[in-house]
Amino acid sequence: MLSINFVPFPLLETERLVLRRPEMKDVDLLFKYRSNREFMHFIPHRYATRRDEVEQSLQMIHDRINAGEGINWSITEKDSDAIIGMIGYVVFNKAHHRGEIGYLLFTPHQGKGFIHEASKAVIDFGFKMLNLHSIEAIVNHENMPSKRVLERLGFTKDAFFKDYLHHDGKFVSANVYSLVDE
Repeated sequence: MLSINFVPFPLLETERLVLRRPEMKDVDLLFKYRSNREFMHFIPHRYATRRDEVEQSLQMIHDRINAGEGINWSITEKDSDAIIGMIGYVVFNKAHHRGEIGYLLFTPHQGKGFIHEASKAVIDFGFKMLNLHSIEAIVNHENMPSKRVLERLGFTKDAFFKDYLHHDGKFVSANVYSLVDE
Protein backbone atom coordinates (compact mmCIF):
# COMPACT_ATOMS: atom_id res chain seq x y z
CA MET A 1 0.00 0.00 0.00
CA LEU A 2 1.19 3.51 -0.78
CA SER A 3 2.34 5.79 2.00
CA ILE A 4 1.80 9.39 0.94
CA ASN A 5 3.18 12.47 2.68
CA PHE A 6 3.16 15.99 1.22
CA VAL A 7 5.38 17.60 3.86
CA PRO A 8 7.15 19.63 2.70
CA PHE A 9 4.71 20.59 -0.05
CA PRO A 10 6.15 19.66 -3.47
CA LEU A 11 6.59 22.75 -5.66
CA LEU A 12 6.66 21.76 -9.34
CA GLU A 13 8.14 23.83 -12.18
CA THR A 14 7.90 23.48 -15.94
CA GLU A 15 9.25 25.61 -18.76
CA ARG A 16 6.49 28.22 -18.36
CA LEU A 17 4.69 27.33 -15.13
CA VAL A 18 5.02 27.06 -11.38
CA LEU A 19 2.67 24.68 -9.60
CA ARG A 20 2.43 25.81 -5.99
CA ARG A 21 0.32 25.12 -2.92
CA PRO A 22 -3.15 26.71 -3.14
CA GLU A 23 -3.44 29.72 -0.85
CA MET A 24 -6.28 31.89 0.45
CA LYS A 25 -5.02 34.69 -1.82
CA ASP A 26 -6.35 32.53 -4.71
CA VAL A 27 -9.95 32.79 -3.46
CA ASP A 28 -11.07 35.79 -5.53
CA LEU A 29 -10.02 34.33 -8.88
CA LEU A 30 -11.32 30.90 -7.94
CA PHE A 31 -14.65 32.41 -6.95
CA LYS A 32 -14.85 34.34 -10.23
CA TYR A 33 -14.72 31.08 -12.19
CA ARG A 34 -16.39 28.69 -9.72
CA SER A 35 -19.43 30.99 -9.76
CA ASN A 36 -19.57 31.09 -13.58
CA ARG A 37 -22.09 28.50 -14.85
CA GLU A 38 -20.64 28.47 -18.36
CA PHE A 39 -17.09 27.87 -17.09
CA MET A 40 -18.25 25.15 -14.67
CA HIS A 41 -20.23 23.31 -17.37
CA PHE A 42 -17.79 20.35 -17.46
CA ILE A 43 -16.47 20.62 -13.89
CA PRO A 44 -18.40 18.15 -11.68
CA HIS A 45 -18.55 20.43 -8.64
CA ARG A 46 -21.28 22.65 -7.28
CA TYR A 47 -21.28 26.20 -8.50
CA ALA A 48 -20.11 28.65 -5.88
CA THR A 49 -22.63 31.30 -4.99
CA ARG A 50 -20.66 32.81 -2.10
CA ARG A 51 -16.98 33.55 -1.60
CA ASP A 52 -16.93 31.60 1.69
CA GLU A 53 -17.85 28.41 -0.22
CA VAL A 54 -14.56 28.73 -2.11
CA GLU A 55 -12.72 29.42 1.15
CA GLN A 56 -14.24 26.21 2.59
CA SER A 57 -13.21 24.33 -0.55
CA LEU A 58 -9.63 25.57 -0.17
CA GLN A 59 -9.65 24.51 3.48
CA MET A 60 -10.83 21.05 2.44
CA ILE A 61 -7.97 20.90 -0.11
CA HIS A 62 -5.48 21.79 2.65
CA ASP A 63 -6.97 19.16 4.97
CA ARG A 64 -6.70 16.49 2.23
CA ILE A 65 -3.08 17.51 1.48
CA ASN A 66 -2.18 17.33 5.19
CA ALA A 67 -3.81 13.89 5.49
CA GLY A 68 -2.14 12.55 2.31
CA GLU A 69 -5.58 11.89 0.77
CA GLY A 70 -5.20 14.17 -2.25
CA ILE A 71 -3.15 17.06 -3.55
CA ASN A 72 -3.92 20.13 -5.60
CA TRP A 73 -1.60 22.70 -7.05
CA SER A 74 -2.44 26.25 -8.09
CA ILE A 75 -1.13 26.76 -11.62
CA THR A 76 0.73 30.03 -12.14
CA GLU A 77 2.87 31.39 -14.94
CA LYS A 78 6.53 31.84 -14.00
CA ASP A 79 6.36 35.63 -14.36
CA SER A 80 3.28 35.96 -12.11
CA ASP A 81 2.02 34.46 -8.87
CA ALA A 82 -1.61 34.91 -10.00
CA ILE A 83 -3.47 31.62 -10.32
CA ILE A 84 -4.57 30.60 -13.83
CA GLY A 85 -6.01 27.21 -12.89
CA MET A 86 -5.68 24.18 -10.65
CA ILE A 87 -4.50 20.62 -11.08
CA GLY A 88 -4.02 17.68 -8.81
CA TYR A 89 -4.81 14.19 -7.65
CA VAL A 90 -8.36 14.39 -6.38
CA VAL A 91 -8.29 10.92 -4.85
CA PHE A 92 -5.90 8.03 -4.34
CA ASN A 93 -6.55 4.31 -4.25
CA LYS A 94 -3.49 3.54 -2.12
CA ALA A 95 -4.02 -0.24 -2.12
CA HIS A 96 -3.82 -0.31 -5.92
CA HIS A 97 -1.23 2.46 -6.40
CA ARG A 98 -3.65 4.57 -8.41
CA GLY A 99 -4.44 8.27 -8.45
CA GLU A 100 -7.18 10.22 -10.20
CA ILE A 101 -6.05 13.43 -11.87
CA GLY A 102 -8.27 16.46 -12.29
CA TYR A 103 -7.71 19.98 -13.57
CA LEU A 104 -9.29 23.25 -14.58
CA LEU A 105 -7.86 26.22 -16.43
CA PHE A 106 -9.36 29.69 -16.48
CA THR A 107 -10.83 30.74 -19.82
CA PRO A 108 -8.25 33.37 -20.91
CA HIS A 109 -5.47 30.78 -20.60
CA GLN A 110 -7.12 27.90 -22.46
CA GLY A 111 -5.76 26.72 -25.80
CA LYS A 112 -2.14 27.61 -24.96
CA GLY A 113 -0.92 24.17 -23.89
CA PHE A 114 -0.80 25.03 -20.17
CA ILE A 115 -2.87 22.02 -19.03
CA HIS A 116 -0.77 19.68 -21.14
CA GLU A 117 2.41 21.14 -19.65
CA ALA A 118 1.12 21.08 -16.06
CA SER A 119 -0.28 17.56 -16.49
CA LYS A 120 3.08 16.23 -17.66
CA ALA A 121 4.69 17.54 -14.46
CA VAL A 122 1.93 16.12 -12.25
CA ILE A 123 2.04 12.74 -14.02
CA ASP A 124 5.83 12.60 -13.69
CA PHE A 125 5.50 13.44 -9.98
CA GLY A 126 2.87 10.72 -9.55
CA PHE A 127 4.93 7.98 -11.14
CA LYS A 128 8.38 8.96 -9.81
CA MET A 129 7.67 10.46 -6.40
CA LEU A 130 4.41 8.83 -5.32
CA ASN A 131 5.14 5.41 -6.84
CA LEU A 132 1.78 5.29 -8.62
CA HIS A 133 1.26 2.44 -11.05
CA SER A 134 -1.65 4.05 -12.87
CA ILE A 135 -3.37 7.40 -13.20
CA GLU A 136 -6.97 7.79 -14.21
CA ALA A 137 -9.17 10.67 -15.28
CA ILE A 138 -12.96 10.76 -15.32
CA VAL A 139 -14.20 13.17 -17.98
CA ASN A 140 -17.64 14.37 -19.01
CA HIS A 141 -18.34 12.53 -22.26
CA GLU A 142 -19.00 15.83 -24.08
CA ASN A 143 -15.76 17.52 -22.94
CA MET A 144 -13.80 17.13 -26.18
CA PRO A 145 -10.90 19.50 -25.25
CA SER A 146 -10.15 17.53 -22.07
CA LYS A 147 -10.37 14.22 -23.90
CA ARG A 148 -7.88 15.50 -26.49
CA VAL A 149 -5.46 16.63 -23.75
CA LEU A 150 -5.57 13.20 -22.13
CA GLU A 151 -5.06 11.39 -25.43
CA ARG A 152 -2.08 13.63 -26.28
CA LEU A 153 -0.61 12.69 -22.89
CA GLY A 154 -0.89 8.98 -23.75
CA PHE A 155 -4.03 8.13 -21.77
CA THR A 156 -6.31 5.50 -23.24
CA LYS A 157 -10.08 5.45 -22.96
CA ASP A 158 -10.95 2.42 -20.86
CA ALA A 159 -14.66 2.87 -20.25
CA PHE A 160 -17.83 4.75 -21.03
CA PHE A 161 -20.43 5.09 -18.28
CA LYS A 162 -23.90 6.30 -19.17
CA ASP A 163 -25.35 8.82 -16.70
CA TYR A 164 -22.31 8.35 -14.44
CA LEU A 165 -22.10 11.82 -12.86
CA HIS A 166 -24.82 13.99 -11.36
CA HIS A 167 -24.03 17.63 -12.15
CA ASP A 168 -26.15 20.74 -12.23
CA GLY A 169 -29.38 18.84 -11.63
CA LYS A 170 -28.91 16.21 -14.34
CA PHE A 171 -27.00 13.02 -15.01
CA VAL A 172 -24.14 13.13 -17.51
CA SER A 173 -22.20 10.34 -19.14
CA ALA A 174 -18.47 10.02 -18.56
CA ASN A 175 -15.39 8.44 -20.04
CA VAL A 176 -12.69 6.91 -17.87
CA TYR A 177 -9.14 7.30 -19.17
CA SER A 178 -6.02 5.72 -17.74
CA LEU A 179 -2.27 5.88 -18.05
CA VAL A 180 -0.11 3.04 -16.75
CA ASP A 181 3.51 3.46 -15.71
CA GLU A 182 5.30 0.97 -17.92
